[in-house]
Amino acid sequence: MVAGHQKREESRRTDVTLPEAPQMSNLRWLLRLRWGAVGVQLLLVGAVAVAFGVDVPWVPVMVLWAVQLTTNAAASRWLPRRAQLAGPALPALMFLDVLLFSVLLFLTGGPTNPFSFLYLVYIALAAVVLRPRWSWALSVTALAAFGALFFVSPEAGHAGHMARHLQGMWVGFGVAAGFIVYFVHRVTGALTAARQLAARHVHLTSLATLAAGAAHELSTPLATIAVIARELALRDLAADELADVRLVREQVERCRQILNQMAIDVGAGVGEIPVARTPDAWISAAAEGLPGHDRLQVSVNSGEEVLGPPRALAMALRSLLKNALQASPAAVQVRLIGERLEVQDTGAGMSPEVLARAGEPFFTTKAPGEGLGLGLYLARGIMTQLGGGLEISSRVGEGTVAMLLLPPAAIRRAPASPSNA
Repeated sequence: MVAGHQKREESRRTDVTLPEAPQMSNLRWLLRLRWGAVGVQLLLVGAVAVAFGVDVPWVPVMVLWAVQLTTNAAASRWLPRRAQLAGPALPALMFLDVLLFSVLLFLTGGPTNPFSFLYLVYIALAAVVLRPRWSWALSVTALAAFGALFFVSPEAGHAGHMARHLQGMWVGFGVAAGFIVYFVHRVTGALTAARQLAARHVHLTSLATLAAGAAHELSTPLATIAVIARELALRDLAADELADVRLVREQVERCRQILNQMAIDVGAGVGEIPVARTPDAWISAAAEGLPGHDRLQVSVNSGEEVLGPPRALAMALRSLLKNALQASPAAVQVRLIGERLEVQDTGAGMSPEVLARAGEPFFTTKAPGEGLGLGLYLARGIMTQLGGGLEISSRVGEGTVAMLLLPPAAIRRAPASPSNA
């Protein structure tokens, strides 16, 4: 009994902590809506038949509802167990619903049915849960199905003076469908980008907090080591021992400098006062101390200056240069083209799967000890806060090009020297 209780507790904890895939969540909501749709259709058709005495062909209408209920029951039972089918099932069910609704309209008045506007409900729902190409395809299908009712429905031929009005409704329906799909996808894309930016800022804040905590915790032992090393240097030691003491002091000083730079690494350097520097000076500051920096081949316009926080810009560029030098056995090209600085290596390149994840925090393909997977992430965070960005393009066997997108105001003409005035 204890083992069974523990298993139930573990299962309950797993259900709570594991998030559901978005496609499966959308599918569950669609299945619930389909149950409700059948109930609403039953009430409306029944109310119209009773209140207005409309002759409803109940047998084919009931067959339609039976098809919808059967497919919904089957999908509710089988699809949640097969998460990989959630993606294809969503558009398939929605296309089926549009076709069933069109047949229902054909049986209950055709284009003269006042509830034909409910096509827009399917289109709006598709714009929210489906990819753009499926949303547009479903909109075209609904528009074609609605238009077909004018030709196949007997009631449309007796519309008389209402025919032009109904055709105008069809045109208006097409325009409304286009606006709905276009603007819903634009708004959804903007909200997704805003959520990603907010999540990136949360990660940067967490890293800044981690950096501050590490600096606080490490400052005391490093200070102790520095004091002891200073005292040892004053003693009468052999030459090799004295060299070791000097090495310890140098490494302690380097650790102190690294701790001082950690805040800049996570983007705190954006608060620096902007300084105008030549592109050569910016690239030199970013490459200082990097192994293999002599392999950099720089091509910039000497008549321009880069305006921005110098240490933050240097750290963002340093991450790209470090990755390129580690990946490339040959020369690395560094070019400033307008408001874009490109760093191109001749390494093995990245597969589409790796490229899609490049820039995620703590994702790296380097060997252990060569990196934590934060360079590209921090570089993108710094450039985003400055109003720029980071783009990466790569193909397997063709190397990688990383581009720092500078804000438009960051590049300006260098003032003429007095000798050239």
